[in-house]
Amino acid sequence: MRILSRAAVIVAICGAVAVSLFPFYWMVRTSVAPADETFSQGISWVPTRIDLSGYGRAWTSGELGRAMVVGLVQTLGILALQLVTCVPAAYVLAKVRNRATGVALTLVLGGLLVPSQVTLIPLFVGVNVLGIADSISGLILPFCTSTFGIYLIRQQIMSIPDALLDAARADGLGHVRRLTSVVIPIAAPGIAAFSVFSVFAHWNEYLWPLLAVRSAELRTPPLALAAFQQADVGYDYPALTAGAVIVTAPIVVLFLLAQRQFVHGMSGTEITE
Repeated sequence: MRILSRAAVIVAICGAVAVSLFPFYWMVRTSVAPADETFSQGISWVPTRIDLSGYGRAWTSGELGRAMVVGLVQTLGILALQLVTCVPAAYVLAKVRNRATGVALTLVLGGLLVPSQVTLIPLFVGVNVLGIADSISGLILPFCTSTFGIYLIRQQIMSIPDALLDAARADGLGHVRRLTSVVIPIAAPGIAAFSVFSVFAHWNEYLWPLLAVRSAELRTPPLALAAFQQADVGYDYPALTAGAVIVTAPIVVLFLLAQRQFVHGMSGTEITE
């Protein structure tokens, strides 16, 4: 009975994985298939021949190379600013206890309840007033901090024993040294998990760049892919899916490389060898 139960669980997991990965497989399969097979009768699970010309059309006509550079600068710029602001704030909210930190934590938790779409119009008005609309600064600065990042990293820092920080304080370490020498190394899994979240969110962000960017030179990967789809491409689905593969590949590689840190960060445990 136990063997049958385990076999049923394995079958269910394999079925869920297959259903989850099928859209990615079909995207890759369509990107390397000849264009005349897209609307052929019946379903061919494997293309009759490999045709990589769609990738060339997507890269040149869709200007994905420039968009990838813009997306990289935007994503890494936002991540750097968020780490600089979120990590110290999370440390203060976790380990500096007074009435002010309690009020600040309440504001952070309240910020988690506000959908990001609600703030788009005020942000759009703000960047236009500051004169940074249609610029790389306008893509980065509105996201210089994150209430989700503060809360997630705070939960990781909360697991650090107070006795360890008291010992560091007894050795003469101030708040800055305690943060950089003790807290950040121990809370690294949580920081890594948030970094993966941040990169995922802002690499795939479509709505804010659509509002803030007017120049073709500042199109992010989702904007460039949408513009390529709306251009005179016709039914060139191999090129469209090839562009989707190009835009998706960096995120998939990043997750595979950071999977271990991500899992440990979300579970609140330390990474052990």
